[in-house]
Amino acid sequence: MNTQSKKPLHVLGIESSCDETAAAIVRRNVDGTGEIRSNVVLSQDAAHAPYGGVVPEIAARAHVTQMDRIVAQAMQEAAIDWNELDAVAATSGPGLIGGVIVGLMTAKAVALVHGLPLIAVNHLEGHALTARLTGNIAFPFLLLLVSGGHTQLQIVEGVGSYTRLGTTIDDALGEAFDKTAKLLGLGFPGGPAVERAAGSGDAGRFDLPRPLLGRNDCNFSFSGLKTAVRNTHAGLNGVSDRDTADLCAGFQSAAADCLRDRTARAMAVFSQRFPGARPPTLVVAGGVASNAHLRAALEELAGERGFAIHNPPPRLCTDNAAMIAWAGAERLVLGETDPLDAMPRARWPLDPAAEPAPGAGVKA
Repeated sequence: MNTQSKKPLHVLGIESSCDETAAAIVRRNVDGTGEIRSNVVLSQDAAHAPYGGVVPEIAARAHVTQMDRIVAQAMQEAAIDWNELDAVAATSGPGLIGGVIVGLMTAKAVALVHGLPLIAVNHLEGHALTARLTGNIAFPFLLLLVSGGHTQLQIVEGVGSYTRLGTTIDDALGEAFDKTAKLLGLGFPGGPAVERAAGSGDAGRFDLPRPLLGRNDCNFSFSGLKTAVRNTHAGLNGVSDRDTADLCAGFQSAAADCLRDRTARAMAVFSQRFPGARPPTLVVAGGVASNAHLRAALEELAGERGFAIHNPPPRLCTDNAAMIAWAGAERLVLGETDPLDAMPRARWPLDPAAEPAPGAGVKA
């Protein structure tokens, strides 16, 4: 196929890289616009809440138990038959390998039984391309990807074409949110819990650090901020609800300042490389992108720097299968499919040519 398909394409997407069991049907129209026909997401929050975080074995078992039912529900809600599908796409990594295997094997079975092309999707590319589903955003654009496992700035020039400008050299921001929530006894999932508590807090009460601010690169660091929250918490003489709210507000404000500063640096790099982009566009994706305070800070930055900004709806920022189906459709229209022996991957960088960032490890 070429980039202009002669007919609409319907793709079944399957997502199971962490603790959401998800399936969706997406339609890619001839003009390149998209439509979500169904998007079913089964959360496992209750199963993992007693542990304060995702337990990989519990997640994988839940995927095995629920996946067939979720796929059937997605097909039913889309009112579509198997013979109307053009392909099946599944997350092939990165993620918790047990869960990735479940989703990818399900997709392989569907592809084999119904004679459909298989598309093994990079989960991070699913987040990256969501903006083209919800906003028909043109290439190139600047991507800020903020999730539980990754915090990165990437230039996106096309499907499969990424240049990493920066990454976290220790904790991802979503991980820092979750660990802060666990420390403060706010429950799981941590990100929304911290945001709720911060809503009534005084962000200026505690002096928390802004790691790497002003550095002449685009990398992030959140380990020191997380440690400062822990040390501040430990130094309190008893912890009241007011203390918790103020700590959350201070943490969230510090995180927003870090995102602004690092993203501003990436904007300068992007504008230098693509002076003809009018206007240049910042896409903010990943689960942490659903945080309203962080969104507002980045929207303000975009306005100051002359960038358009696109935030997918919150339900499409967290893990879902519509983004996987859409990434599959984007690849399918380019004629890119995968063999049935495509392998699941625990690690799969968007920009494999990027030099390792000091200390980043698997989060690069």
